[in-house]
Amino acid sequence: MAGRRWTQMMLTASLVGLAACGGGEKAPPPAAGGAPAAAAGSDLTPFQLENGIGPITEAVTLGPVSQAQADAGQAVFEAKCTACHKLGERYVGPPLGGILDKVTPAFAMNMILNPQEMYTRHPVVKKLLGEYMTQMPNQGLTQEEARQVVEYLQTTTPPAPAQ
Repeated sequence: MAGRRWTQMMLTASLVGLAACGGGEKAPPPAAGGAPAAAAGSDLTPFQLENGIGPITEAVTLGPVSQAQADAGQAVFEAKCTACHKLGERYVGPPLGGILDKVTPAFAMNMILNPQEMYTRHPVVKKLLGEYMTQMPNQGLTQEEARQVVEYLQTTTPPAPAQ
């Protein structure tokens, strides 16, 4: 639930910022169920706004952590992700500890599996690009590997607040 609120806040801020930059368009009202509506001229569905753009087209429900899946995900994370991501601090990319408190598991998987289209079309990810100035490369993970990484991320904690 917290992930949905964060995504909605980020999307709303992005849409308000885009409207303020010109065009005079107002941010669209939320769609049924509280999900933000697609921006005017956007082809993104409410599902895509909340869960990202890519091969994951249905919500991913997390259950109790599968230690075997989390261990496999940690191995993938250490091999493919740690050059740019740390769990508890900003690095080349954003810190990923506790990220599933901010985004849905499907969003995380779509970001892993389809980063180029996410940077091109998703307003929240476009904002991240503006902040971090580096696009995440496609690491060529399978859906199974992406799900394992999400299982591992489920075991992580958010970074400590900046002092």
